[in-house]
Amino acid sequence: MKVLVTGGAGYIGGTVVRQLLATGHQVVILDDLGHGKRANVPAAAIFVHGNIGDAALLGNLFPAHRFDGVLHFAALIEAGESMLHPERFFANNTAATTTLLDAVIRHQVPRLVFSSTAAVFGNPARVPIEEDDLKAPTNTYGESKLLVERMLPWLAQIHGLRYAVLRYFNVAGALDDYGEAHEPETHLIPLILDVALGKRASIKIFGTDYDTPDGTCIRDYIHVADIGRAHLLALVALGQHHELYYNLGNGRGFSVREVIEAARRVTGHPIPVIEEPRRPGDPAQLVASSKKIQRELGWQPQTPAIDDIIASAWRWHQLKFGSKP
Repeated sequence: MKVLVTGGAGYIGGTVVRQLLATGHQVVILDDLGHGKRANVPAAAIFVHGNIGDAALLGNLFPAHRFDGVLHFAALIEAGESMLHPERFFANNTAATTTLLDAVIRHQVPRLVFSSTAAVFGNPARVPIEEDDLKAPTNTYGESKLLVERMLPWLAQIHGLRYAVLRYFNVAGALDDYGEAHEPETHLIPLILDVALGKRASIKIFGTDYDTPDGTCIRDYIHVADIGRAHLLALVALGQHHELYYNLGNGRGFSVREVIEAARRVTGHPIPVIEEPRRPGDPAQLVASSKKIQRELGWQPQTPAIDDIIASAWRWHQLKFGSKP
């Protein structure tokens, strides 16, 4: 298939690009390099510098390539920032996505895989979270994604769009040659590894009074390669299905303190901690039930252990930013 990957110069999108190329697909990347890097683009992929909200650019891009599918990763993703600048998140994640969806429909692209988030659930009524559970975001990042989720059934009903919604929980880990490096970095595991590398003095814990066993937030960590495999399976499955919704996680949550302790085991470094107040919009616990995608598409996490996820990221971080392991 010939596939357009929006946000393909970023962490998750770039991982999936590599998996698509390795399985024989043709890939075009659309990225405005707001967070991704041009150096992240493999030579085998076609790169287009631009934004998903640029209707004129899309009007030229789509007829030039006649895509078989679109994998849509491009988004602002920081929940904390979304509570400071909600207008940016609605403009980029919701309004610009509407422009992209218009191009998908106008040019009759038969398959769309949408990168959504566990943040659409907010504080869940039960754990693990299933696909049909109540959506009540506690931050505007989650709301900006949920608004797109609400558009898709209407576009399917009226225009026949075939789509899959994949809701990530906490993505981490690395391929042998590609890992997570945001600028600025805000994700827990790479921040912890920066401490182990001596790039930071300590790691901050935001909130120690949550209703969890150790008072810190609990999250479900999933290896980025497992996320990528789910996208490839969903892309193929849309040949037979019109609408797919899946939660992607390991089904086991780890608290912030547990992740830090796992990183201490993996790296052999002490990882000093500073405790800070809660951040607005952070749910206490987010853990996925992935039974639906396991049952329907045969997907299983191949790297479920938190120590193994961190170890893969640690190997890459040392090669990229420090001494070789």
